[in-house]
Amino acid sequence: MKVLVEVANKKISNYVDCCDALLLGLENFSVLNSVTFSVDEIRKITKDYPDIDVFVKMDKNLFNDEINDVRHVLQELEQMSIRGVFFYDLAILELKQELSLSLDLVWSQTHMVTNYRTCDYYYQQGVHYALLSKEITLDEILAIVKKSSILSIVEVVSLPSVGYSRRKLLSNYYKDLEEDSHSTLSILEKITDKKYLVKEEDEGTGIFLDEVLNGTSVIKPLYEAGVSYILFREEGISSFMELINDTKNYIDGGCVDTDYVSKYKKLGDSTGFFFKKTIYRVKK
Repeated sequence: MKVLVEVANKKISNYVDCCDALLLGLENFSVLNSVTFSVDEIRKITKDYPDIDVFVKMDKNLFNDEINDVRHVLQELEQMSIRGVFFYDLAILELKQELSLSLDLVWSQTHMVTNYRTCDYYYQQGVHYALLSKEITLDEILAIVKKSSILSIVEVVSLPSVGYSRRKLLSNYYKDLEEDSHSTLSILEKITDKKYLVKEEDEGTGIFLDEVLNGTSVIKPLYEAGVSYILFREEGISSFMELINDTKNYIDGGCVDTDYVSKYKKLGDSTGFFFKKTIYRVKK
């Protein structure tokens, strides 16, 4: 099992000694990024650090007038040592097939990656990896790993995203209030008493739960099940490089260091849906 990091700055040299793989947001074609990279920057990274796996995010909804640009970008990435491309819009998969590209893809449709049958369908379409949904339990994750041919990626530490809109929600909000616009806003959801962070970018507006998803306690069963990559998103996580170093050592040692899990209880007690099923009931 490998450690995959979504970076929050462009000092790539800071990451390469303590993780196995990098997730880089492609400028103009990805969302919910701390930082984005151009095609030329990604090409340079793959050449400068040939021993590290590089994944590229192209996970925005695409418009018809962008398709030719996407086709060109995919052909450029095909010539690099890219491990895989995270995609949301199915145009990416269609273009891979149309162009007969060998470039591996990562099915990354957030809340939809929830079962092994659909994972296998995408695998049959030429998709090599899947970023599993954050809304399924650990048991459901392990079932997908066991039953599907697709290689699984599991997000274990992050400020988890809970929604995204193409609309400029904050700009519209502040315009309605006749106030100066801001790119971020903290809100309190009254029913659950939880805080959320709203962040607007060029491509739209993302909503994040403003508490750390702490999946350090599930790394051992993920390792034992044969998960391919565990994903850490850096933005909003304190002492991040120490966490990544310790995690790499934990995995390299076979996940037997019980001090690791105890140490990272400091990240908080939010384990998301790893141990909590989502049950839908008809309201009476």
